[in-house]
Amino acid sequence: MELFELIQTLNAAHGPSGDEGGVREVIARLAAPFADEVKTDTLGNLIVRKKGTGPKVMFAAHMDSIGFIVTHIDQEGFLRVGRLGGISPKEAAYTPVRFKNGVRGVFVPEEKADFGKLKLDECYVDIGAKNKEEAKKLVQVGDTAVYDSPSFKNGGKVVSPYLDNRISCAILLLTLEQIEDSANDLYFVFTAQEEVGLRGGKTAAWSVDPDYGIAVDVTDVDDTPGSEKSGTVQLGKGAAIKVMDSSVICHPDIVAKLDALAREQGIASQRDILRAGGTDAGAIHLTRMGVRTGGISVPCRYIHTPVEMADLEDAEDCVKLAAAFAQCSLEM
Repeated sequence: MELFELIQTLNAAHGPSGDEGGVREVIARLAAPFADEVKTDTLGNLIVRKKGTGPKVMFAAHMDSIGFIVTHIDQEGFLRVGRLGGISPKEAAYTPVRFKNGVRGVFVPEEKADFGKLKLDECYVDIGAKNKEEAKKLVQVGDTAVYDSPSFKNGGKVVSPYLDNRISCAILLLTLEQIEDSANDLYFVFTAQEEVGLRGGKTAAWSVDPDYGIAVDVTDVDDTPGSEKSGTVQLGKGAAIKVMDSSVICHPDIVAKLDALAREQGIASQRDILRAGGTDAGAIHLTRMGVRTGGISVPCRYIHTPVEMADLEDAEDCVKLAAAFAQCSLEM
């Protein structure tokens, strides 16, 4: 599949934090033809191995998304929800949502709510039920929902919910497909529950025990009107080589290696420093006695909204850089 088609395929699967089974099944099916081993661990991480005799290299892209979980069903049939990960009620207002069983609805603020100070408990999901009994035939407390807005291309850009982090899952799948032989022992890990605290990345890294770790994720930008400089990268300037975020200061040897590979192979790249937010690198680099860890990031606008935006050429550059690192000579 080409990149945009992969994103659409992955977004059609259900996979909010803690309920990643749907997207995990799709990724496993797509990865299997190019892998030596495919397994799922206790926490729900998908671990795809391409065997080699050299150092262990772990690439991690979280497959979970932010989402909603039903906490109450009102007598009138409206649903009250909690958040799975960093959902802003203002950014989610009037957005269509989709449950795992296919039931659809819309996330709506109460009329009396102060939109400027909107809280989650002032909002509800309307699935069109006329009362509680009808609603309970459609959904139950504990059911999860995700954004149901469309994915589309606009020139070289892609606009979609859940580019965080389905675009990186697509990047790892394409990287895996490109690698025929590698001296390195490669682990492509699609992690669970990243959005609620890097939980899957922690257990997966402990299990794999890698010598090198690369987290592949989206990163915030500094190219929109009124930017608050929370990120350092721009759309269309290439793969973002992570230097640091709030979860990790990347190992200088990994930053230097990624920089050198980008220069040597003519891959467009830029430096990524993120003031707030983190990636699975935060969990990987603290595993056991420590892991040399870095990050390859996709510049992304409007993160955690229903309309995230990225540049497809940047994502292709991330594929090239990940493949270059996977196949390069690494010393223990």
